[in-house]
Order: sequence, then C-alpha cells, then structure tokens
Amino acid sequence: MVVARMPLSFSALLAYAAIAGAWSTFVVPHTEDTDDTPALVAAISHYASDASIVFEANTTYNVWSPITFPPLTNVEVVISGNLTYPTSIETVQGYVAAANYSGAWFSFTGGNNVTLRGNTDPDWGWVNGHGQQWWDIMQQTNRPQGWLFKDVTNGIIRDMKLYKPIAWNFATTGTSNVHIFNNIILAGSDNASFPFNTDGFSAGGTNLLFENNHVVNGDDCLTVTSGAKNITWRDSYCEGSHGLSVGSLGEDGQVASVENVLLENTIMNRTLYAARFKSWTGGNGAAINITWKDITFIDVMFPIYVTQNYWDQEDGPPPSSSSVNETHIENFLFDHFVGVINDTPGYVEGSCVTDPCWYYVSGATGKEAVIFDLYPDTATNIVVKNLVARTLSGAPVAAMCNSSTISNNVGFVCWNGPYVPT
Repeated sequence: MVVARMPLSFSALLAYAAIAGAWSTFVVPHTEDTDDTPALVAAISHYASDASIVFEANTTYNVWSPITFPPLTNVEVVISGNLTYPTSIETVQGYVAAANYSGAWFSFTGGNNVTLRGNTDPDWGWVNGHGQQWWDIMQQTNRPQGWLFKDVTNGIIRDMKLYKPIAWNFATTGTSNVHIFNNIILAGSDNASFPFNTDGFSAGGTNLLFENNHVVNGDDCLTVTSGAKNITWRDSYCEGSHGLSVGSLGEDGQVASVENVLLENTIMNRTLYAARFKSWTGGNGAAINITWKDITFIDVMFPIYVTQNYWDQEDGPPPSSSSVNETHIENFLFDHFVGVINDTPGYVEGSCVTDPCWYYVSGATGKEAVIFDLYPDTATNIVVKNLVARTLSGAPVAAMCNSSTISNNVGFVCWNGPYVPT
C-alpha cells in the first residue's frame, strides 16, 4: 500500500515566501445586507501568489454568489469568520443553472501550494448552507456542490466546519499531494426530512491523505472516484451516511481505474453501509489493491457490500450482462470489522423513496455481514478476515456469495447462508 505523501506545511510555505518575496494579506471586506463575493472577486487576482486571503473572525460574511479562485501559488485561504449562503433557494438555483457556473459554490481551479484553513473556535469558522429548507421540501434541482479542489498540486484542507450543506461537500479532481484533515461536516436533519446527496468527501486524484474527519450526512462519507490512486483515509467518524465507498465505476461502459486505496480505523455509526464497492453493469477497467480495515460499525444495515451490478432502481429491474468486460476487481481485503447489524424488522433507511428501496438486494434477509454480488471471472483475491458481528435481533449473522463467480477462498463459506469463517 502506498500512503499519500504529506504536502508542504504552511510554515514551509511561509519560509519559501520569505525567500521568494514579500507575503501579502488581504482581509475580505464585509458590508451588512450585501453580497460580499464581488469585493473578493474584484481583488483576488492581486493575491494569487504568496498571500493570505482572510475571512476575519467575529464577522459573518454573505457569500451570496459563487466564488471561483484563479490558479494560486503559495496562497492560504483562511476562514476565521462565519460564511453564509443565500437563504433564498431560488437565488442559489439561479447561479447553479447559469452557463458560467464553475461546478461548485467555492472553486479552486488549480495552482501549487494551496491551503484552505478553517479554525477550531466553536463559534466561528462555520459555513452555513441553510440546507434544511431544501431537505424539507425535497428540492433536488440545481443544488450546488460546496468546495471543489481541481488541478491543485500540494494542498491542504484543514479545520473546516460545514453546517447544513445543501448537497455535496468537498470534491478533489485532478489533484495531487493533498492533506485533508480535522474537518467537520454536520449535514444531519432536524426532523424526518432526509439530507439527500450530502456526500462528505469525493476523492479524485493522486496521493491524497484524509484523517481525523467527522462527518454526519446522508450519502457517502467518502467516495473514491475513477482515476484515483494512492488514497488513504483513517482515524475518522461517519454517521448516518452511505459508508466508505469506492465507486460507482464504469457507468455506460466507461473505463474506470482505481488503485491503491487504504480505508482504516473509522467508526461507522448508523450508516447504511460500512464498506462498499460499486460498479455499473457493463463497465470496463479495474479497481486494484483496496483495503478496508479496523472498522467499527454500529447499527449498520450492510457492513460489507460489493456489487458489480449497480444500477438506478428507479429505472426498472437490473440489466443483465454476459460480458467479461465488467469493471474487474483485484486484491480487495476487508480486515477486522467489529460491530452490530441493524436487522430491525420494518426498518427503512431515510434515502428510501422507491418500492422496493433503491438499496434492495434480492434474496437478502437483512442479517448479512457480507454481500458479494459478482460476475464470473471478474474478481481476483477478494478476502474477508477477522469479522466479528452480531445482529440487533440476536438472529444468526448471514452472508451472500455465489461460489460460481469466484475461485479464491474469500475467508468464509461462499454461499447464501450463515456466515462461517474459513
């Protein structure tokens, strides 16, 4: 396993700046009852290198329109004050629908040695998306992604605190050598409304290290996307989510590639999945060297779930495929999982809006610690070991696995029946 290389510390960047030239600081101006974004955008080109851009403490900024940062070099963006999205749903939708929308409310579009830093003050440094009102009316049209790190080399995202984000949160794409740590995402609903698509972190790029993150949300806590390589996630907490996911990969036959991923030492509390791999029927490419280890799961419906048959169940029954060009998987290890399966009769997870639920698995009893939904001759060396599980009801723990699809010893009896380690 290749662990993500640590990017330069901010102190190292300061030392570099002292040699290279003067360091400048821009304090973002704030005007009551006015959008503060234009003033920042007007000045930002003057602080695109060797600079700090500061949202100062004890100030609540009105980020009422999206911010797109130009490529930055040796720059830190500091969130010491609070930031608020517009409270008007229609206003946000208008910006997201615009032709010049960059893809996120806050977009970093490239550069080298870029830091996004919040703080640990319990009252300041929060970014309020006002997502509850969107969830309450199930508004899923023209929702913004939160923070995009695109084509950044040597980056840091730390100590950020997001409250009630509307939908997706942090995404990295085309990035390399980025350290993402000590961040808090609170996308829990105050009522029965479900926070759809409030994914925590989307990992795309090379040499990414995630650690000590705390996520309460309604979709993947982490998802590792196609093209990702050398990804490490550890020492974190996920609640209410759809788990630590790799994929989905290979939609519409696309060629996908994910390699060298380590996801470890995480508490999964009342999540739908703990560890999940998902690729679409008819996909291409491969996912190689993926390890989930030292996972504690509390009242989780599907602790370990692997499918090469992912599809949108709202569109009808699953497609059939006799192709050997499914997204191949190789060297998957699930090691040291301990916890409790939520097999409560009649329990329905909050994202279920169809009948059957989108996460329905034909033949499953709800007591499975492991489900392997594989195509023949497409999976090599996929193993579960050191799994200790019980069900809330006290019923025996089960497994789902078709022995005709895989030849290696998967670490348990590969059948649809009681979970029996081998």
